[in-house]
Amino acid sequence: MTDLTTRLSALRRLARRPAAVIAVGWLALLTLATTGAALLASYGPLDQDLNRVLAGPSGAHPLGTDTLGRDLLSRLLFGGRSTLLAVAEALAVFLVIGIGLGLASGYLGGWLDWLITRTADLMFALPGIIIVLVVLSVFPGNLHAAMVTFGILGSPGLVRILRAQTLGIREELYVAAAKVAGLSRSQILRRHVLPRLASTVIVQAALFAAIVVTIQAGLGFLGLGAQPPNPSWGGLVADASQAIDRDPWMLVPAGVPLVITVIALGLLGDAIRDTAVENWSIPKTAPSSHRPPAPQRQADAPDDEALLSVRNLSISIGGVPVVQDVSFDVHAGETLGVVGESGCGKSVTSLGILGLIPGSGRITGGRVVFDGTDLVDMPAALARVRGAGIAYVSQEPMVALDPTFTVGRQLAEAVRTHRRGTRRAARDRVLELLAMVNIPDPAGVARRYPHQLSGGMAQRVAIALALAGEPKLLIADEPTTALDVTVQAEILALLRTLQDRTGMAVVIVTHDWGVVADLCHRAVVMYAGQVVEHADVERLFTLPLHPYTAGLLAANPHRAASGQALPTIPGSVPPPGHWPAGCRFAARCPRADERCTAAPVPLTEPTPARITRCVHTEQLLLEAERR
Repeated sequence: MTDLTTRLSALRRLARRPAAVIAVGWLALLTLATTGAALLASYGPLDQDLNRVLAGPSGAHPLGTDTLGRDLLSRLLFGGRSTLLAVAEALAVFLVIGIGLGLASGYLGGWLDWLITRTADLMFALPGIIIVLVVLSVFPGNLHAAMVTFGILGSPGLVRILRAQTLGIREELYVAAAKVAGLSRSQILRRHVLPRLASTVIVQAALFAAIVVTIQAGLGFLGLGAQPPNPSWGGLVADASQAIDRDPWMLVPAGVPLVITVIALGLLGDAIRDTAVENWSIPKTAPSSHRPPAPQRQADAPDDEALLSVRNLSISIGGVPVVQDVSFDVHAGETLGVVGESGCGKSVTSLGILGLIPGSGRITGGRVVFDGTDLVDMPAALARVRGAGIAYVSQEPMVALDPTFTVGRQLAEAVRTHRRGTRRAARDRVLELLAMVNIPDPAGVARRYPHQLSGGMAQRVAIALALAGEPKLLIADEPTTALDVTVQAEILALLRTLQDRTGMAVVIVTHDWGVVADLCHRAVVMYAGQVVEHADVERLFTLPLHPYTAGLLAANPHRAASGQALPTIPGSVPPPGHWPAGCRFAARCPRADERCTAAPVPLTEPTPARITRCVHTEQLLLEAERR
């Protein structure tokens, strides 16, 4: 049922693309018309009417007649059969060989990979069209043999493409998990590898089909396909070229369907590829029809003294609000921690600051002011700020490094982008950056490729890459998640040292309270896309006001190791949009399943953190007062 739902969803997305609908409509109409040619055509493809030679379109002959008075519509429809059959034959051979050998070469490797790749390289060196002509000379007029040969000669291209992608997919963690689960090689290839290659296969098949249509028409034009008087699209074009000085119209019904078919195949391949990529990259969530949009309020005034001032930032992905009214400030030289569990909106917020929201995400409200410049919906300002003003370090260092270039070349490119100078000056700066992040052999590391580095070394290179533009603010998105404990401590110490040396501000996105306590001056606690508490680190640890903050602090893994039960927060996560934007008590609101209309009331007593009181959650106020 899940697979059926996924397929139906993909078909619906495909149906929303006009180019795909037009292409499918034309190909379906062409297939039905050629299949039912005997029912649609009023004349046979060989019937002659010498009284109507080179006649224009009329009621009796909708597309006119040729030099022998034969009906062009009939010859077009019957000739289309050989074209479609040629496409089917060549495409079947192309896919069977290409998919089978491509998957085997990429997944199995070893001597089989060597044999397949060397054979593919050899076939690439062969002149395909000449071999097809030789086959036709041995088997005169045998279009089936020609198309099978063309399918074989075209398959090495698909083999090489699928092999390259399979080499990467077989290293994915889910493939390793499938092996551990006991799945056979054929099951892994069929269930886990081939679906990821579907878009590539479809695009290559559509492009190859378009080439086959062209090649088949070319052979017919040369008289090497269907032999006269049997109709073929290439033969129609040849007849039209001989009579073009007497009747130019004849070239229209002969050539236009051929051109439209080639274009339709290309458009269909592109549309299916885009739909498949969307299926992998865009979140499955979608806005419910009954869910009203979260109300957006006017953004508060930013802090003029802050280096970065975020006010009422709201972000939606696929129509679903994932970040709502987030506000915080970062001052020069300060370290701010953004803490919360996975999925609370930390990374999306940090990416939203740089205008790098994934998928179909967009900023729906608020302001992001950096050094006096508002970055929201300002592509030119973002381009100036990225790298030079704000740098970013991701939690996966290998994602930030291009595997096809050496470390030194990538760093030099970033240095020369932000600092004009000679190549020698750029190389010297590269070595300086690598030394700055405590890499023991900067010259040796600069000559290496990313796959030759350890995880900790790659993260240091990623930090050096971020420092190439001498930024004022560094956003580190869980920079120690993928590292072991010893390397984590080294990276944290490195960030502290770099901050002391350069004076830059740092925003640490993390779910680790130890990182917050070690590095940060202030911390922002996020839950369900909202900021639920914001205070100095010392006050946050000693006097947490929100129950979610207290729950996070109490959820220490060492308690479970010592046999103590980890505390939980009662209730469940309410769906976005069912509480007012900025509500501080949405996590435990007893009316989370309803649309809340009660406005939050500011707390009148002075408190260390900005919180509000809701008429539905009076007990939370009393709990905070007791602390």
